[in-house]
Amino acid sequence: MRRSAGLVGGLAGVALLAGCAGTPAPVDPLPTPPERPGAEVAPSPSVACTPEGIRITELGVSAAMGLRAMGLDLVNCGTQPYALRGYPAVSLRDADGDPIKVRIIPGATGITSGFDAPPTRLVLRPGERAGAALLWRNTVTDPAVVATEGAQLDVASVAGRPAYEVALDGTIDLGNTGRLGVSAWKRRDPDPTTKPVTPSAPPSSAVTPDNPL
Repeated sequence: MRRSAGLVGGLAGVALLAGCAGTPAPVDPLPTPPERPGAEVAPSPSVACTPEGIRITELGVSAAMGLRAMGLDLVNCGTQPYALRGYPAVSLRDADGDPIKVRIIPGATGITSGFDAPPTRLVLRPGERAGAALLWRNTVTDPAVVATEGAQLDVASVAGRPAYEVALDGTIDLGNTGRLGVSAWKRRDPDPTTKPVTPSAPPSSAVTPDNPL
């Protein structure tokens, strides 16, 4: 798994220090992409636009002292506005594709501090994007309990919408904590390299007079 120190920028740095030092510090829950010369922030074109007109990708993992922070990026690759409010709905599977029992925590209470900003209403126009973060600790507190590693990640934009597998560059190593924190979606600055892609079906979450948020 790659460990990108610049993945979550000042955000992850503050959050990781807060978690390690035990000093709460409010931080912005939006991860920022790694700064790599010549690399594009936009998701790979090989990641298809889903039928509802979105694309969700992983931005990499930042790690320090057992605390992990993974960035998620959601782009509206469709042709209609996409309404969004809440937290990513995530689930994990092992290497065989079997579901892993894990407690999903809105925010990161009990994991670290500073990732508990409440959701806000977003309407993403074609080409606009939102970001969120997954937080966990690779901690083993009981040698009698087998450590958990998520090899496959499924993400829905919010609970009740379709979930899609998100490719991982490694595993989500939860130790035996059984907990995964999820920050609320927050608007991310548009990336000029991102171009809308025509979805294969009309977006189910388009904002229309008959389909308000």
